[in-house]
Amino acid sequence: MSRTAHVSAGPYAPPAPARELTAVSADGTRLHVELHGPDGAPAVVLAHGWTCSTAFWAAQIRELAPDHRVIAYDQRGHGRTPASDDCSTDALADDLEAVLTATLAPGERAVIAGHSMGGMTVMAASGRPAFAEHAGAVLLCSTGSSRLIAESTVLPAPAGRIRTRLTRSVLGSRAPLGPVTPLGSRVLKYATMGPGSTPHMVEACARIVHACPRTVRRSWSHVLGLLDLDHGVGELRVPTAVVVGTADRLTPPVHARTIASRLPHCLGLTELSGIGHMTPVEAPEQVTGMIRELAATHITAGPAAPTASAASATPAAPAVPVTPAAPAVPVTSAALAVPAVPAEESA
Repeated sequence: MSRTAHVSAGPYAPPAPARELTAVSADGTRLHVELHGPDGAPAVVLAHGWTCSTAFWAAQIRELAPDHRVIAYDQRGHGRTPASDDCSTDALADDLEAVLTATLAPGERAVIAGHSMGGMTVMAASGRPAFAEHAGAVLLCSTGSSRLIAESTVLPAPAGRIRTRLTRSVLGSRAPLGPVTPLGSRVLKYATMGPGSTPHMVEACARIVHACPRTVRRSWSHVLGLLDLDHGVGELRVPTAVVVGTADRLTPPVHARTIASRLPHCLGLTELSGIGHMTPVEAPEQVTGMIRELAATHITAGPAAPTASAASATPAAPAVPVTPAAPAVPVTSAALAVPAVPAEESA
């Protein structure tokens, strides 16, 4: 996908990175990585969702880069990262480990924010050594750990086997999305965004999603349809905040509530009234504010990032000591903040 597929002006136009590099995953997949912001600033790592790319985080990158080192990467098959025969949650975890190792110094910690499939990536990697070394705090945006197809409300039908079967067929369709048209934008808005989404928000998301190759879209839909990462929630032991839109049809709030109830160190669940699945685009101020608060509370400034070419990742520089994080405080926003439910009280 080229940058011409994205909007070229406004808050959702992708900022030019300070530099780019390639992180090599365990199976040899070469992951496109973008770095923004000053070396030595508190680090933030952004993992996008299904059918998206680094451009999805444009608003967060633009606001955070002046005083954070922001690292965004394209999931395999998305954006500038080539597709792979291995479409699995293990591969997603391998990829995140590769990005963390290539961009952070030994012992350096970052806020890791994952949206949708990016959040699933975080849960899949939660027990991995590189994640344990580098994760200082996590933000899970609009995501789920299991039963994605069964709980989806994209199709206006009663829950059950028929809706599940139809939803799986729609999300796994072989049909190309084609160019962005008014009809296509209306369909995308209905399925993935809240009713109050503005035209420029819808256009930004439509351009990103429509640029995803249909073979990639279909391959990953099968993985999401069989997803079972409930065990990864229990292994996510770093301070974690959860955010979801109340109008999310792809990963309805039931997923966020379940995750929040099972997290070992949940900072709180924030439900954004009237917001759909595309939370970083639909509610950029709230999502950026949550990332900024997590960084301020749990991350210290790190050593200068290694300089790497676009062809390969250079080993990270030595780390400076990381001081203990400050006591966790609830993450709040202008939206309704719902306290996490203790694990023993969950269904």
